[in-house]
Amino acid sequence: MAVERLNPQCISCMLNKHLKNIPDTFSSSQKTEYIQSILKIIGNADIGMSAPEIVERINEFKSNHGQTEDFSKIKRYFNELMLSFEKEIELNINNTQNPLKAAVKYAMAGNYIDFGAMANVHEDTLKETLNNAQNICIDEGEFKRFECEISTAKNIVYLVDNCGEIVLDKLLIKQILKLNNNVKITAIVRGKPVLNDCTLEDAKYVGLDEIVEVIDNGTGIAGTVLSKITPQALNAIENADIIISKGQGNFETLHYCGKNIYYIFLCKCKMFAERFGVNIFTEMFTNDKRCK
Repeated sequence: MAVERLNPQCISCMLNKHLKNIPDTFSSSQKTEYIQSILKIIGNADIGMSAPEIVERINEFKSNHGQTEDFSKIKRYFNELMLSFEKEIELNINNTQNPLKAAVKYAMAGNYIDFGAMANVHEDTLKETLNNAQNICIDEGEFKRFECEISTAKNIVYLVDNCGEIVLDKLLIKQILKLNNNVKITAIVRGKPVLNDCTLEDAKYVGLDEIVEVIDNGTGIAGTVLSKITPQALNAIENADIIISKGQGNFETLHYCGKNIYYIFLCKCKMFAERFGVNIFTEMFTNDKRCK
């Protein structure tokens, strides 16, 4: 039975986001046609489609009507900002009792840099979030399983999410390699520009390609839809002992697929917070096989 990924809250969110920014230059008839087209895309979506898949269709429609969002400056800014913090954060990680756990916590905190789930990312809030990263609570049982599996894994796939936080992903990957220097890690990024998500260009900019293989998934979906990614990306995922998945979008598109996926993200919207019974901006570290 197919997983029902579409829900009323996601529909409401998509409508609010994509209907409030109709170009002022549009005539009344153009605005009507524009609204009807957005409604049609959402209305025709299968119940098994995730919000990121539907948003890709909306973005394609908007692009065909001259509406494109350029996040290149934002991406570069946050990549440079996080690179300026990298040495200090790595030193903090290495000075803890369990550097792997510390790196996971920083990776969680970095998921705040998300222009898809939020209208704005505030630098002061980001700094505060990073300063408090080591106070994050992680399910000890889940982390112990993660640590044990990491130590014996032969192939790991790391699904990257946003720019900026990719620097913290790099630090987590470095800790994984310290624990298991025989493991092959493949980092997978987006295949096309979408929001402030990472592409190959961004991964190279922060030096991720210098420590692991980086490939793209071939799509402009802000998530990982197994039926739509490239054969190379799919093969890497299918052959992975462990998959580390960053961000809400990857969770939305992958959850309940039955693979050994460890999800790392912040609950950045009301729907996610209610789903897990937590407050907004609560950090999540959970496995697909044990996630309710």
